[in-house]
Amino acid sequence: MINIARIRFIVKTVSKRDTIMEFILTDEPLQCLKDLVAIQKDGEAAIQDYIKNSLENHGCTMRYFDYLPSNVPVKGEFSSDNINVERPRRALVAEAKGDPNLPSLLIFAHPDSELVREIEQWRSDPFVPAEIEGRLFGWGVADDLAGCACAIAAIKTVLHKNKTHLGSIIFASTPSKNFARGVSALLHAGLTADASLYLHPAESGRGLSEIKAIASGQLEFIITIHGKPPDTTEPGHTAFSHLAENPIEKAFLVANALAKLNEVRNQKIMHKAIHCEVGRSTNLHISRIVSNEENRLSRINKTCTLGGAISFPPKETLEETKNEIEQAIEKMAQNDPWLRVNPPELKWLSGVTGGEVDMSSPFYKIVSSSVKEVTSQEPFVNPMHTSSDIKNPIVEADIPCLGLGCLGGNLSQNNQTDEWVDISDFNRMVDVTAKVIERWCGNEQNKRPNGHSH
Repeated sequence: MINIARIRFIVKTVSKRDTIMEFILTDEPLQCLKDLVAIQKDGEAAIQDYIKNSLENHGCTMRYFDYLPSNVPVKGEFSSDNINVERPRRALVAEAKGDPNLPSLLIFAHPDSELVREIEQWRSDPFVPAEIEGRLFGWGVADDLAGCACAIAAIKTVLHKNKTHLGSIIFASTPSKNFARGVSALLHAGLTADASLYLHPAESGRGLSEIKAIASGQLEFIITIHGKPPDTTEPGHTAFSHLAENPIEKAFLVANALAKLNEVRNQKIMHKAIHCEVGRSTNLHISRIVSNEENRLSRINKTCTLGGAISFPPKETLEETKNEIEQAIEKMAQNDPWLRVNPPELKWLSGVTGGEVDMSSPFYKIVSSSVKEVTSQEPFVNPMHTSSDIKNPIVEADIPCLGLGCLGGNLSQNNQTDEWVDISDFNRMVDVTAKVIERWCGNEQNKRPNGHSH
């Protein structure tokens, strides 16, 4: 591991106290990750400043890119009634310019974390990095500070070797959560590369043993069903129930129609990798039912709302999937006298398109063999991380993208506490990333056995 003398500098951060904080940058990956955890409490801007100063000191050209998520002309996603897409955001791009005739690589990770909450339930201060039994604990450490720290450390490692015969290396620290669309904003603004690598600890709990090469698409929706209380002024409706149109009972009809559609889709839609993992290639579920306007159990509510989601494999489009659900609900409603006149109201909340990279592609082979070289184990493809950010370069810019990351757990986004990453696996993640940079940007995939390029 490279261990260069520590470089001190001042990072200005905007906090509630408007303080100036001093941090120590080091070429040791773990110390870099600890630094990011420590400054996380001062927010995303402080993280971006740290990354900028760190890579700028190693010869990268740096630039900020300000954008509004709602203005990004995304091809494969939407989000309705989301105030977050109207919030101005800032992405950071670091580039080590290389030989334009050699393959370039875009690496990205996200500096934004979950909103800070319930920190009193943590065993230790979430903004004081804690090493316990081979794990590093801290807010956002697995989502996605480890990805940012890995990119910094791997790029420094490669640049320190003074290898000049490489293609361009680009690192984009891009906001991602709540449809921030950071990497998509850069891609639509003209950023490009021959391949892309998304660095993020594996949410599956499998660490570097997996590669994300497949991401299913997903749609989320709510359906509002209107009913009609019985025509009575009595406070209790129970004796009059047969004269009502109970929206909860009508909601069961909607749910059953969607369950039937789910089975029909599973008979006709096949994606080998996803099917081999869980026995089906697409799934639809109802995960919420709300009908609580009335406090008394003896009264019939006026409405019932269902909420749910559907996952679908790459190559199936958002519109195709939406049309099937809309048609299933419409067909069901035509068979019920009340719903025929008062059809359920379907609202699409959000949607993303899936994407995948073929395991026979040169980029996959380099990433896979780099993992094996470091871990001594052949990695497998995890096809079950729905809506993974690997989809963005694939869908928005037709750039192959793979994801990898170290072992981590207790993510705050899963409403857990004491978020952590495995330190040894994190260090291996850095080693793998450095190897991928050197091999891909060095054009290994196109070299003849004698070492010359095609």
